[in-house]
Amino acid sequence: MLLTILREWLLTPFANYRLFHNFSRQDFLVQFTASIGGFLWLILTPVIHIIIYSFVFSYIFQIRSVEGFGETTFVVFMMVGYLPWFAFADSISKSTGLLLEKAPLITKVKFPVQIIPYVGTVIPYLTHAIGFGILLLYLATQGYLNWMWIYLPFIFFFQFLFALGLVSILSALSVFLRDLQQLVALGVTVWFFLTPIIYPITMLQNEDVRNLFLLNPMHSFVSLYREIVLQGQVHFIYLQIIIPVSLITYFFGGWLFMKIKQAFGDVL
Repeated sequence: MLLTILREWLLTPFANYRLFHNFSRQDFLVQFTASIGGFLWLILTPVIHIIIYSFVFSYIFQIRSVEGFGETTFVVFMMVGYLPWFAFADSISKSTGLLLEKAPLITKVKFPVQIIPYVGTVIPYLTHAIGFGILLLYLATQGYLNWMWIYLPFIFFFQFLFALGLVSILSALSVFLRDLQQLVALGVTVWFFLTPIIYPITMLQNEDVRNLFLLNPMHSFVSLYREIVLQGQVHFIYLQIIIPVSLITYFFGGWLFMKIKQAFGDVL
């Protein structure tokens, strides 16, 4: 029974490829159809973020470089961690409304509802992957390109699985607990500041406190992006954290979603 549920969850985007493709295409395009700038925002958004943070940290706080990263500017150091985080935070923030927004469809049409968390996670990751790609192209022209970059899709994939698991859990529970929308919004903000994105972990002098950050999977993801992109190296402790955590979260989220999806129609 358990294996059957997990197998159905795992094969969802493949067994329902046409539905998955149409939903993803529709949700991706709807972000830009009523917008004057259209797809231009895919480029402008990360560029604007880079300019804002560059001004705040370079000119107001006068932070120029980070210990252990050589001549890398603080803005580059921060953006390498911030853009992948942005994809994660966007998917988690929207997760609580995924099923509620599609309530008329879920209650009136019979279809594999488990496709919704997949689409709800793919779209933010696809959108923000474009911004991250632009940053990588810039860094490649600045001499940061190294063979370790081939691991970036691998890291991004496991981050996607981790996010998908959480999106599945939160979207399913939000059907029954509507207060989760406010709690998740607050939780994402707290999580952001508990992840060394706008500050280096070296700022924490106490080694015991720094080790506690290993309990935060996003710390490991962000650290891996920075080490691979900016230093051309990897600390395997981070891989030993993200791989099992991502797989466990992905499969547990899928199992929970599949177990309680039959009750969605009654509540919605």
